[in-house]
Amino acid sequence: MCRERAFELGERTDVELLRAHVAGERYAFAELLRRHNDHLWQTALRTSYTREDAADSLQDALLSAHRTAGSFRAEAEVRSWLHAIVVNACLDRIRRNKTRRALSLAPESMPEPRDTRDEMAEVEMSLVIDRALFSLPPDQRTALVAVDVEGYSVAEAAALLGVPEGTIKSRCARARQRLKERLDFLRDPGNRG
Repeated sequence: MCRERAFELGERTDVELLRAHVAGERYAFAELLRRHNDHLWQTALRTSYTREDAADSLQDALLSAHRTAGSFRAEAEVRSWLHAIVVNACLDRIRRNKTRRALSLAPESMPEPRDTRDEMAEVEMSLVIDRALFSLPPDQRTALVAVDVEGYSVAEAAALLGVPEGTIKSRCARARQRLKERLDFLRDPGNRG
């Protein structure tokens, strides 16, 4: 794509790009992906159990968005629309897999307590938190990630996930309680370095 063409696409809004894609403009959808790819990938990673599932789900979601772009009604932001498609693709894959991976929470499977704060200790802590997050049921994890990680309001998360606001609140509350129980051992000063 020539620079002039890239500049022109970069100046358009997301809605204009989506409409241009529907009208057959060759690089419009690619520009949308360029803008939102990082966010969509992080969403897929947080919603899926494995990087492979996240990658497959993201690919499925983007193909779906590419095909169904004409159905976009501008009732929400394009980014929110894409986000919802990615979350739904991840949840569909989880349902298709049907077998949930069991994560051992036995003390011997947990990282050793940290002595000092260093880069490796931060990675270990991230793994412990990820393990706890991914032990949640998918509906609770998705609601919690939307509200507490992505920063959506309860109303926005409810609209994205197609459930009532009360459902989002209860899923988040149950998820937070489960995380508290699973991560309570971190309150021990000997486990925080």
